[in-house]
Amino acid sequence: MAESDKKVRVTQVASVAGRKPGQKETLIGLGLNKIRRTRELEDTPSVRGMIRKVAHLVKVEELS
Repeated sequence: MAESDKKVRVTQVASVAGRKPGQKETLIGLGLNKIRRTRELEDTPSVRGMIRKVAHLVKVEELS
């Protein structure tokens, strides 16, 4: 499987209330803004960096 075919499923599990503004904007950039909202995204270095920034607010699953 090519690297560009890899996907990750990202689910928001915590609220952004009281968090730093950059974390809220990062979640919006990932397509998340409500708890339990899920998005399937390409597994790219930029997406991984965004996930790392809000790792305490999301759950990540590898898709094949």
